[in-house]
Amino acid sequence: MTQKWTPLSWESKKALHQPNYLDKSKLQKVLKKLKKLPPLVFAGEVRDLKESLSMCGDAKGFLLQAGDCAESFAEFHPNYIRDTFRVILQMSVILSFASGVPITKVGRLAGQFAKPRSSAIEKKNDVELPSYLGDMINGIEFNINSREHNPDRMIMAYNQAASTQNLLRAFAYGGYADLSRIQRWNLDFVKKSKQGSKFKLLADRISECLSFMSSCGITSKNVRQLSETNFFISHEALLLPYESAFTRVDSTTGDWYDTSAHMVWIGDRTRQLNGAHVEFCRGISNPIGIKVGPTSDYKELIKVIKRINPNNEKGKIVLIVRMGASKIEKIFPNILRKIKSAKLNVVWSSDPMHANIEKSKSGYKTRNFKNILNEVKSFFKIHEKEETYAGGIHLEMTGQNVTECIGGLQKISDKDLSSRYHTHCDPRLNASQSIELAFLIASFLKKI
Repeated sequence: MTQKWTPLSWESKKALHQPNYLDKSKLQKVLKKLKKLPPLVFAGEVRDLKESLSMCGDAKGFLLQAGDCAESFAEFHPNYIRDTFRVILQMSVILSFASGVPITKVGRLAGQFAKPRSSAIEKKNDVELPSYLGDMINGIEFNINSREHNPDRMIMAYNQAASTQNLLRAFAYGGYADLSRIQRWNLDFVKKSKQGSKFKLLADRISECLSFMSSCGITSKNVRQLSETNFFISHEALLLPYESAFTRVDSTTGDWYDTSAHMVWIGDRTRQLNGAHVEFCRGISNPIGIKVGPTSDYKELIKVIKRINPNNEKGKIVLIVRMGASKIEKIFPNILRKIKSAKLNVVWSSDPMHANIEKSKSGYKTRNFKNILNEVKSFFKIHEKEETYAGGIHLEMTGQNVTECIGGLQKISDKDLSSRYHTHCDPRLNASQSIELAFLIASFLKKI
């Protein structure tokens, strides 16, 4: 471990996109309480994730990281968690069968409560208020009381994250993840898809394999791996006071772990080499994601990677590429070649969501499913050309039947956006679009 690092050494660096808490004594009381709360994850689980991610970097696994754009206090409900978990499971079965490798499932869940914004101020008519920064920091309602940066919200976020994580563990190990059950859900999707012939082919092949295994006596009743699954949680390590409060020493190794999540990531706006977020992340043993956008400088990116992972450990760094469908083929190949030449161990993951936001004619912030798919296609094509491995996908999605992204087999149009537009921040793929995308990614992983 680099010398002179502590969970609070980031305070000596410039910390971007942090809240302005007016009551400092109240903040300290909250942080003192957070430090005494039980961890959300355990060091051994984090090491298991790191081992799985090392396989994704070695072309022996594939990372599926998916979940909410920004979790909400108001819409917290066990059915929402269940439905998102179910869709992630459905996607993982499709991807695993196509690729022939295990899928590492990481949710953007149980902690994704803070969001950086392009402007610190939101204006409506003649009224200016602080921007909404996620429920962990302030409220989405446009009034002065709601928009105040309130440290008590960190306690609320922890309590919801703990409840979410408890439910996820129950689903993962309590029989809900039974492989035969998941496949029935996929078949239901195929039946509802008017253009689902290619999907049906893959779904039928999975069913045939399950039937063959069952005839050989291999079922979820006698093989635990068929009824249980590993599921990890992640979020952006944006709110540094919260993250540092949950950074604890592992008693078995003496290493520091951020126990608020198995994996955290640094956003495109906060990955400065000498910034507070890189300083914090260089000292924890968790896997670290780094967003790589169109403004990324490969020289600085290499320095950031080396600072966070000085021993070039496998499974430590996930580079989450979010270029935009129109820019990825122009910008990404050179960055990929430079990282490859530097012989850095990384997992390459595609985020086709964040750089494909557009404004609809009706005024809604949306994403076009066609652009999302095109960026994924380009990502795989570039890796194939450079003889590197496309090791993952990073998606903002929900298990709900929302209408926030246009396109897909449902043919959601501009006119449909207003009917079920529920996101607190950015538009998400709905359940049908997510499964459709998984089937399409499957065709890239292995021609069927």
